[in-house]
Amino acid sequence: MGNKPSHHYEPVKEEETVFVSTETEVYRIPSLFYDRDRQILMAFAEKRRTSNDASAVALVMRTGQLNKDETTHEVTVTWSDLKLVKEAHLEGYRPMNPCPVYEKTSKTLFLFFICVEGTVSECWQIFWGCNKARLCYITTNDGGQSWSAVTDLTDKLDEIQSWATFAVGPGHGLQTEAGRLIVPMYAYYPCSPTCLFYCCTPYALYLFSDDQGKTWQFSNRLQKISLECEMAEVSDDTGLKSIYCNARSKGGYRVEALDKNIGADFITLPPTDKLVETGGGCQGSVVSFPVQSEDAHADGDPSKNPNKWLLFTHPSDKSKRTDLGVYLNKLPSDPNGWSKPWIINHGPSAYSDLAYIGDGWFVCLMECGVKEITERIAYKIFSYNEVKQGIGE
Repeated sequence: MGNKPSHHYEPVKEEETVFVSTETEVYRIPSLFYDRDRQILMAFAEKRRTSNDASAVALVMRTGQLNKDETTHEVTVTWSDLKLVKEAHLEGYRPMNPCPVYEKTSKTLFLFFICVEGTVSECWQIFWGCNKARLCYITTNDGGQSWSAVTDLTDKLDEIQSWATFAVGPGHGLQTEAGRLIVPMYAYYPCSPTCLFYCCTPYALYLFSDDQGKTWQFSNRLQKISLECEMAEVSDDTGLKSIYCNARSKGGYRVEALDKNIGADFITLPPTDKLVETGGGCQGSVVSFPVQSEDAHADGDPSKNPNKWLLFTHPSDKSKRTDLGVYLNKLPSDPNGWSKPWIINHGPSAYSDLAYIGDGWFVCLMECGVKEITERIAYKIFSYNEVKQGIGE
């Protein structure tokens, strides 16, 4: 069942580490944003005392300056020192799930996250149907050198009051070509107003703004059980744009959906064995990018083709979090269009986040290690041509 991974892979190099864990500090939940104006990467993560979700204490970041060798075309990154994002904080709460989204007109980066009361676990909230999470964001206009005070949207959005709990991302959001800001998320909905005790079901949806982040509202949810998700804007031969959603499931295969009405309804795509889910589930990342020329020496020109292709990263093993794979789909509305995976990290691998940096190049931020996935968060830069070679095209 499904596609067997390509045997072509390169282990992540030690110098490609962005966040490294120790006995007293564990870094998890990578999130990545590429600032095209400054040509910098902004990498975010949770700082925890242990690997346990309830031990998160802060969000951290590092910025990476891109360096391109004009002769070899190789791209490298020079990273800044680690910085504590102290503004991402509510007293008595722990910040989790960094999820950046950029508003191009005002050149404002919104860093969304949730704040969860004390050390309350997600399982506790689901069991009792009692939400202890808050929906927050901070903003920056200078590439993360300074941040605004925290904005708490929780009490401004009535739907949250009916959820057992929820989370954004984690990973990245997007701004559509029409200007809509989209923050992917999932929420646990009670089966009925009177039901408690594990009778809550998760569904993916998104938070959006059509006024540059001044006001926010929720889309309709997916109609299939779905958890952590990422989204991308895609378009077909006619130029019709849709929001593609790729979501974590509770096992088996990934959940894929298309929102052609942009906020009104998601249509769940037919199930396929192309993208296996890992064990009880794992987060994955997806980005859309311009159609690339099949000429290895030519860059893709989006003005000649309205279509977008998709790239997806996720552990490729069906039973455990290992062997992070990169998957390509040239037909976003067709779940059977996914390629077999190209393994970019052989060994323990879990959460990841992708960024498209232009000219057919990508960056992936990933959890990985020699023995455990919590050992470090590393980055990998690769080109579309490497993807083609890796998947055997």
